[in-house]
Amino acid sequence: MAITVDLERFRIRPGESVSLADRPTAVTQGLKDNKEVDDQFDDHVEALQDLQEQLYAESSRSLLVVLQAMDAGGKDSTIEKVFGRLNPQGVRVWSFKVPSKKEAAHDYLWRIHRRVPGDGYIGVFNRSHYESVLVERVKELAPTDLIEKRYGHINAFEQLLTDEGTTIVKIMLHISKDYQLERFRRRLRKPSKHWKFNPSDLKTRARWDDYMAAFEDALRRCSTEHAPWYVIPAEERWFRNLAIAQLVRETLERMGPQYPPPEFDPAEYPPESLV
Repeated sequence: MAITVDLERFRIRPGESVSLADRPTAVTQGLKDNKEVDDQFDDHVEALQDLQEQLYAESSRSLLVVLQAMDAGGKDSTIEKVFGRLNPQGVRVWSFKVPSKKEAAHDYLWRIHRRVPGDGYIGVFNRSHYESVLVERVKELAPTDLIEKRYGHINAFEQLLTDEGTTIVKIMLHISKDYQLERFRRRLRKPSKHWKFNPSDLKTRARWDDYMAAFEDALRRCSTEHAPWYVIPAEERWFRNLAIAQLVRETLERMGPQYPPPEFDPAEYPPESLV
């Protein structure tokens, strides 16, 4: 019997008021981290492998998965677990850090648009254009009136992508401030993880409430029917992986990619006749 995560609990409906403090960060929906769940996750990944191949073969549409989270929210491990077993020829992963000098010389969507997946591809954004209404808003790196306009820019940009054949699904990995602290401590205890810790992360952490307010506005104002936001509780990582694998699978199944018809008559080439 298939295990199903109730994803509707995590979807933000257009215009819905969002209070992240009221949304749990550790959820299991009564499931347990056991072999049955592992088998279900593997089933999702195997289905994703087939769907990705069909999308790549069809080569007329694309899928964009946006991941946002606070530092130590699990973006890297989510990408590894959910997408790591897919054919790398058909998956493009982009990480958006502080804009380079060249990127900063253009509008803030320029570097994003260049990385949107082309026909046949799955694109995964580790951070994204939403940094412009999260980090730049909290750090006051752009005027308030410009930040205010960017919600409209983002919605128009995502509508453009949708109209041109890119399906979009956006995921916030939701963790608590206490959980983030423990993840930071784990990184400092393991020399092999020191590279993932940046002292500047503590400055960001100090403004946690400001970031939560910025996330809430982005979720409320930019979750649409064509580009929905999902707030996935991410502290139980096995549940996070299961939920996201199911979400991506269901999204691709709704897209319904198909293998293209052959440009020859297969009946003229019976396998046994080949030499």
